[in-house]
Amino acid sequence: MDKPWLKQYPQGVPAEIDVSAYETVSQVLEESMKKYSSRTAFICMGKSISYARLDAMSRDLGAWLQSRGIAAGGRVALMMPNILQYPVCIAAVLRAGYVVVNINPLYTPRELEHQLKDSGAEAIIIIENFATTLQKIIANTPVKHVVVAAMGDLLGGLKGALVNFVVRRVKKMVPDWSLPNSVRFNDVVAQGGALSLKPVARTRQDVAFLQYTGGTTGVSKGATLLNRNVVANMLQVEAWMQPAVNTHTDTQINFVCALPLYHIFALTVCNMIGMRTGSCNLLIPNPRDIPGFIKELSTFKFNVFPCLNTLFNALANNPDFAKLDFSSLQISLGGGMATQRPVADKWMALTGSAIVEGYGLSETSPVATCNLANLKGFTGTIGLPLSSTEIAIRDDNGADVPIGEAGEICIRGPQVMAGYWNRPDETAMVMTADGFFKSGDVGIMAADGSTRIVDRKKDMVLVSGFNVYPSEIEEVAVSHPGVLEAAVIGVPDEHSGEVVKLFIVKKDPALTEGALQDFLKEQLTGYKRPKYIEFRTDLPKSPVGKILRRELRPKT
Repeated sequence: MDKPWLKQYPQGVPAEIDVSAYETVSQVLEESMKKYSSRTAFICMGKSISYARLDAMSRDLGAWLQSRGIAAGGRVALMMPNILQYPVCIAAVLRAGYVVVNINPLYTPRELEHQLKDSGAEAIIIIENFATTLQKIIANTPVKHVVVAAMGDLLGGLKGALVNFVVRRVKKMVPDWSLPNSVRFNDVVAQGGALSLKPVARTRQDVAFLQYTGGTTGVSKGATLLNRNVVANMLQVEAWMQPAVNTHTDTQINFVCALPLYHIFALTVCNMIGMRTGSCNLLIPNPRDIPGFIKELSTFKFNVFPCLNTLFNALANNPDFAKLDFSSLQISLGGGMATQRPVADKWMALTGSAIVEGYGLSETSPVATCNLANLKGFTGTIGLPLSSTEIAIRDDNGADVPIGEAGEICIRGPQVMAGYWNRPDETAMVMTADGFFKSGDVGIMAADGSTRIVDRKKDMVLVSGFNVYPSEIEEVAVSHPGVLEAAVIGVPDEHSGEVVKLFIVKKDPALTEGALQDFLKEQLTGYKRPKYIEFRTDLPKSPVGKILRRELRPKT
């Protein structure tokens, strides 16, 4: 296969990476925790933990999990925002020989139940703010062990108590809950201190993460990421960053981690690469609080700034952000959704840092392509394939199209998932005989090997970097007794890229938009909820009765 992109690689970026350097993700993490023991690993709400403390706490938590009798390869769910407990839990689960199942803490009971049942999770570590969600459905799941964390657990005695008081009593962010036999996070770590973490034989072919996504079709399913997939992407992205960020010096690199760690972008780029390189991550629990976010940034000399277009935009339009010191900023990484040129231009003007846009999916661990790290201006493309990665642009028959023509972006490389968890039929739909993953995105490759996304093959809606699949929203909508038919499309939105628009044919003439929105709020997490609802007397259909979403899209 011709690889025109290799000619564009900067000096020092290899064509191939050595994926045999490590056997497992936990091996990478353990090496870093020993090597960088005296360094600060994570900071959150003014409290920091060192690599040495991360090592000790994850070892103790891992030992406790093993004492529950969970067999090697068992799934442990994590349901938290960006707090200090999260990286501790990730390291603990992997070191104990288990599989991490990341869960969006804003999920509704229905969504949480599906993911716990589908993954077969036997244990969950959850922040108390959302324990009531688990309470409603735990009886329907295989979960046997529940660890409940609080915002202030690792913030120290007085500060931790104060934070918990404010969160629980002042802001009333912790609804009443009851989970019999659940154990508190700090108690679990203390109990684990009296236990030994037993060595577990895990290989690069074993599963490390089940990263849930809609994939390219329908229902949420787990992208099965093996140790070798995640290790490969760590090494690929680290190598790619070198022209802008030299991680092979004694100077510690500082990452801003505002994107949620349950999302594959932050999980790999912040947590994994951050730890691999002995960096420090500033964890932001609630990046939507822009004034609070900027206040945290004002106390931190940041070098690496991974972000979404929507967040870049919100920061760049806040006058207080412009007052920050950007002299240490070495690279701004854009991903999760398309970066808009006006946003990139404004960010560049403010910070002096070009947004280096990358592209990938949960199924690719996630990064598959990226613009050059030492980029001087916005390109509007998704860049070049990373080391050891191939991109093919193919037609509906699986044949490569000529340079400059549109086709489906297909990806082959060591970071590509093993398949969808327990869904061989779904896996077969997206994997080709020659090992390429079919992304569902339509792109055009230029002669230099850079690719530009022009459309999406599927009907997925991309809301602030999160995949929303019309079939799920439609299924929930038609479960309302007053709804006869439903169809969903994505419509442009200046804040989140796209939002959901729902078309409804009523069964009950008395059904109102407000009543339907209230119903959907109980069933769907925030970014999946329709921003617009339009009532119609009928919906466009094919001769066999299939609703034609394309006919509902605005004509351009």
